[in-house]
Amino acid sequence: MVKRVPDAQAQQAVDARHWRVVLGALRASFHTGSYVRGVELVRAIADLAEQAGHHPDMDLRYARVRVVVTTHDAAGLTRKDVDLAMAISAAADDLGLSGEPGRPAGLEIAIDALDIGAVLPFWRAVLAYGVEIAADDGAPTLTDPDGIGPNVWFQQMDEPRSERNTIHLDVDVPHDVAVERVAAAVAAGGQLVSARFAPSFWVLADAEGNEACVCTFQGREP
Repeated sequence: MVKRVPDAQAQQAVDARHWRVVLGALRASFHTGSYVRGVELVRAIADLAEQAGHHPDMDLRYARVRVVVTTHDAAGLTRKDVDLAMAISAAADDLGLSGEPGRPAGLEIAIDALDIGAVLPFWRAVLAYGVEIAADDGAPTLTDPDGIGPNVWFQQMDEPRSERNTIHLDVDVPHDVAVERVAAAVAAGGQLVSARFAPSFWVLADAEGNEACVCTFQGREP
């Protein structure tokens, strides 16, 4: 079994100019300024990935390349991810490309349910998603087979709820921008419902009570 690296340890090991741990992965955004320069970076990363036998997900846009590094069979981060991230940082430096460490983010949809087994098949069918079962607690998560759409996870309810919605968004952000993101949401007319579990997550709501959580990796590992 591949040994996982704790999120906090991985964050400390990589280049902070580029990488942030978000949703169990090392994520980076590089400003390229042009499509051609982005292709150059993608080619360099592809060469590094082939040499390492470890392949990240990449998203190429006109002036930006986003990279996600994780070890899927470990369901988290390993030394392979840290080493590849460090090599990618060196390649970006060689190309004179700067990182945007505050940009990486992840989105999940959380559905509270009394009978998860009854509602999960509907969401799996309507989204045409696959299902992954967590190794630690057996909890199911619906995932986009193309790796583009947000994950959908299910939270067990103990009793019916009428005073608030049962679907909310989890917005995972770099740990060092979370407080700023929460403040921006409140300034935009939202309200802070709970900071009890911060810095793991803050619960926020819009003016009509629809909720979203701003989340980080901090406080989630034993």
